[in-house]
Amino acid sequence: MADFDKPALPGAGLFEAQADDRPDPAEVTAAGHRVAHLLVRGPRDHEDVDLVERVLHLADSEGLGVIAELWALASPDSLAGALWRLYVLRTWVHREPVRAAHEFAIGKTYAPVQEVLAGVVDPPGPEEVVRLVDIVVRGIVGEHLDITLDRAAAFAHIVGVGRGQCEDGDVLSGARLVETARDLRRAAELERAGTLQ
Repeated sequence: MADFDKPALPGAGLFEAQADDRPDPAEVTAAGHRVAHLLVRGPRDHEDVDLVERVLHLADSEGLGVIAELWALASPDSLAGALWRLYVLRTWVHREPVRAAHEFAIGKTYAPVQEVLAGVVDPPGPEEVVRLVDIVVRGIVGEHLDITLDRAAAFAHIVGVGRGQCEDGDVLSGARLVETARDLRRAAELERAGTLQ
């Protein structure tokens, strides 16, 4: 039988020399916050204007989801975190408008005050629910971001309650929607106080 040499194990230097193609999470978060502020608060100088144009071009060519991913890890009490929650809520409603309308219809009997805030016509069909979410999300560039966040919070609260009350409902998922509503409501309060960063 022939003798075989033991394979040499690579040293730490080999791994340090490998390029890491993954972006630094801190840099991604910082970029997400900057983009969120530029889109909602507007550019302050020529460099900001150029960046906004590039971001909007990226959204047109690749979809808003590419930009929204920058906000995914943001704290819920930040502007980027609030935008992430609005984006996720809107995406879900567009994907499942019938379910959203059904859960909203059930939830509004348990949360009538929230229904008034949300502003959905009675009875809420899939088209009305999609229209509401689109109107709310379009409001992020207006001067009343706090109202936009409050309306989105009311909608998420009603749907979350409705989901928990459905016969085939997912109580845990409903609770997460109610938590999202709380996060959006808190962001609205911070916006009114001028401290939503």
